Amino acid sequence: MSSLLKVDNEIKTKVDAFRERITSEAEDLVANFFPKKLLELDHFLKDPIINIVDLKEIHSEINLTVPDPILLSNLHDGLEAQNAKKRKLEDGAGEDKVTGTKVFVMPGGMMKSNGNLVDLIEKVKPEIRTLIEKCNTVKMWVQLLIPRIEDGNNFGVSIQEETVAELRTVEGEAASYLDQISRYYITRAKLVSKIAKYPHVEDYRRTVTEIDEKEYISLKIIVSELRNQYVTLHDMILKNIEKIKRPRSSNADALY
Repeated sequence: MSSLLKVDNEIKTKVDAFRERITSEAEDLVANFFPKKLLELDHFLKDPIINIVDLKEIHSEINLTVPDPILLSNLHDGLEAQNAKKRKLEDGAGEDKVTGTKVFVMPGGMMKSNGNLVDLIEKVKPEIRTLIEKCNTVKMWVQLLIPRIEDGNNFGVSIQEETVAELRTVEGEAASYLDQISRYYITRAKLVSKIAKYPHVEDYRRTVTEIDEKEYISLKIIVSELRNQYVTLHDMILKNIEKIKRPRSSNADALY
C-alpha cells in the first residue's frame, strides 16, 4: 500500500487517532447513550406538558380588535362614477379588489407567539439536534469499519451498508422535524398578518388556533418518533454488532 500511495506519517497518526476517537464515542453511544436517551424520552412523553387533553389550554389570545366599519359613499352617477369605472378597469379588468386595512403598527406592540408552544418547541429542538449529531457519529464509525471491496464473502458488508442507510434515513427524518417547526412559525406569522389586515374575518382567527393545535399534536408525535428511532437503532446495531465490527470472518477459507 505504501508503495502505491505515500502518506505522511504525522498525518497518518492523526487520522488513526481520529478513527480511534470515533470508535470509542460511537460504541459508547450505542451501548449507553441510546438506551438512556430512549428511557428519558419515554419519561418525557408522560409529562403533563405534552399530554394536555383539552387543547383549548394551549390557545393564545390574539390581541387585535375589530375596528368600526367604514361607510363608503355610493358612486353611481355623474363624473365620479365614470372616474370610478375607469379606475376599476385600469386596476384589473373589472375585478373587485379587497385591499383590507393598512397596518402601520400593532395596537398592543409586538404580536407575541404562542408561549405554550414556544416553550415546548424549545424543549424538543435540542432533542432533535442531539439525535442528528449522534447518528452522524455512529454512521461515520460504521463506514470506517467497512473493509476494502472484494469479490465474495460480502454478507457482513451488506449489513454494514444497511445500517448506514438506516442511520442516514433517521438523520433525514430528524432534519425534517426542524423544517416542520420553521414552517409552523412562518405559516402562523402569515395568518396573524392576515388578521391584522382583515380583522373582521373570523376564519383567519380560527385558523390560527387550528394551526396551534396541529403543531402541539405534531410535537408529541415528534418526541414519540425520536424515542422510537433510538430504540430501533439500539436494537438493530446490537443484534448485528458482530457482523458490523467483523464483516468478514477470518476463517472463511476453512469452510472449503
